[in-house]
This record gives sequence, structure tokens and C-alpha cells, in this order.
Amino acid sequence: MITLEKVRQRAEADAKTNGCYLNPDKEFLNDLFDGLKKNEERYGYPSCPCRLASGKFEFDRDIVCPCFYRDPDVQEFNACYCGLYVSKAIFDGKISLQPVPERRPQEKQARAFGVPNEAPAEKKPEKAKAAPTKTPPTTAMKLWYCKQCGYTCYREEPPYICPICKAKREMFAELPGKG
Repeated sequence: MITLEKVRQRAEADAKTNGCYLNPDKEFLNDLFDGLKKNEERYGYPSCPCRLASGKFEFDRDIVCPCFYRDPDVQEFNACYCGLYVSKAIFDGKISLQPVPERRPQEKQARAFGVPNEAPAEKKPEKAKAAPTKTPPTTAMKLWYCKQCGYTCYREEPPYICPICKAKREMFAELPGKG
């Protein structure tokens, strides 16, 4: 059974490991923890409480908390999309939490829910209907390794900070192979 305390401990450990802080607003933070708990009970994995998950891990892996977008969001906007993870400046009250734009590509959301990526086209003549349809563009996954400690991960881009040795993104190199 997943408990709110377990969710809290996991988020605190991850924040500490990756140089982030948890949102200082305790009520807001508890609501986010509750959302993570419910999503983990519902889907079997803690998808972001701020995004709509499909319930299919292969489509949602980029939004499993902490999501792939957390590090660039905290670096650029001082908080992740949902506001669970924040920078030291927000944690210390030096700046206030501002809205963070959605970084998750629309084609990922469309694939997860089987929604066409483009607006419906106007009715075309018969000739045009016979033409092959385009598939939405996909982003290639790559195998990355940290040149400092050897940590490897399979993602579209290397992490901003190595979760093992805390090396910066520049220390990651792409391993050749399937993309």
C-alpha cells in the first residue's frame, strides 16, 4: 500500500539528491503528494499530478515523477511544471512561484491518447483522400552515459545533472546504437 509518507520520503530524497527543494507551501505540497499517491494507485506508477496520464507506461514514462522536464524547468523557471520541485530562491522566499509553460511535446500527448496531431482538414476531393497519410513525427530515444561515473540512461536528451555523481549535462556522451 502506498502511503502519503512514502510519497513524501521519495520526493524529499529525490530533491536532496538532485539539488532541488520541495515547494514551501505545505498545503499545496500535500495536495501534490495526494495526487502522486492516487496516480500510483491508479496506474501503478507515480505520474505527474499536474498532467493527464494515459495509464500506459510506454506513453507516460516521460511524466513519471520526477518527470523528464523537471530539471530544465527548475533551471529555467525556478520550478517544475506542477510546482512540486522548486529552486532555492523560491524555497527561501526570495522570488515567488510563477507559471511554468508546458514543455512536454504535443505529439507525445497525442500519441498517448490516440488523438490526431493536426487539426482536421477541410473536405478534399476524392484524389486527395487516396494519398497516404503522414504519421506524427517522433523523437528518437538515445543511450547516454556519464563520462565521469559511467551512469547510463535511455532518453531523448541527457539529464541536466547526473543522478549519481552530480556531473553537469556536458559530461554526458551519446553511445552509438539504435535511436
